[in-house]
Amino acid sequence: QVQLVESGGGLVQAGGSLRLSCAASGRTSRSNVMGWFRQAPGKEREFVAAISWNERSTYYADSVKGRFTISRDSAKNTVSLQMNSLKPEDTAVYYCAADGRPYSTYSSSTYYSPGTYDYWGQGTQVTVSS
Repeated sequence: QVQLVESGGGLVQAGGSLRLSCAASGRTSRSNVMGWFRQAPGKEREFVAAISWNERSTYYADSVKGRFTISRDSAKNTVSLQMNSLKPEDTAVYYCAADGRPYSTYSSSTYYSPGTYDYWGQGTQVTVSS
C-alpha cells in the first residue's frame, strides 16, 4: 500500500507561482512512478506531469510544458510540482498519484493514462484568478 497526501494548493493571481507537494508513505513508495493529475469542475481528470521511479524521465502535458516542473526527493519521499506563469485555466483540484508496480518502466504514452496509477491522494485545490 502507498499513501499519498498533497499540500500547497491555494489562490494565486494569473502569472503567479505555486508549489505543490505530495508526501508518500508505504513500503514501495520510493520505487513507484509518480504523477500529477488535475480535474476542473465539469471536466474529466487530466494528466499534468509524471516522473519515473529512477528520476531519469519526466513527462508533461502540452498545456503545462515549459511552465510546470515535476521533481522527487527520494530521501524525503516527496514529489513536488512547481507551477509558474499560472493561468486561470490551470484552476482545478490537483491529485498526486503512484503506480503499484515498483521499479516499472513504461512506454511514454502509458505515463499519461490515469489507469497506470493505483494510488491517489485526496487532492488539493488550486485557483488562479484573472
